[in-house]
Amino acid sequence: MRAVTRQLVPALAVLIGLTLVCGVAYPLAVTGIGQALFPHRANGSIVSVDGRAVGSELLGQGFVAPGYFHPRPSASDYAGTASGGSNLGPNNPALLTAIDERAKAYRAENGLADGYPVPVDAVTASGSGLDPQISVANARLQAPRVARARNLAVDTVLRLVGEHTDQRPLGILGDPGVDVLALNLALDRAA
Repeated sequence: MRAVTRQLVPALAVLIGLTLVCGVAYPLAVTGIGQALFPHRANGSIVSVDGRAVGSELLGQGFVAPGYFHPRPSASDYAGTASGGSNLGPNNPALLTAIDERAKAYRAENGLADGYPVPVDAVTASGSGLDPQISVANARLQAPRVARARNLAVDTVLRLVGEHTDQRPLGILGDPGVDVLALNLALDRAA
């Protein structure tokens, strides 16, 4: 019994010590540093209009009205609590059918001819299903529809697209992207 006690006491002390360090001190330190140095990002990068939260810079939202730019498709219906991809592989017939249907709907909605090339981000979901950006090509193809619906000149809408295009991170990573929420809010302000 004495041997068990001799091993149990240090084991419990290590458990309590590591719990306090890893489960209390470290999270508090990281939260404190985040709040002190990056409060906007640490609190979810919330976008507010007139004091009311309308979304996050980090999460895509489902805009469907003709006067708004539409985001990438979402495998999670833009539910932040259920983010994730469809997990369908590139040869899966269900994915190929979904892409074909989305491409036809995109062409019809944006007044494009049958067979017109559609940007890949217009017909496929991102890995998280919540990508807040679309490609510049996708935004440019949607611009005439948005301009018609809002009674604006296409050049005005394309200028707003340019103003809300984020360049490549570090100048070399990925592709430029258009922030859909910021662009749609700018359109609302322009109207």
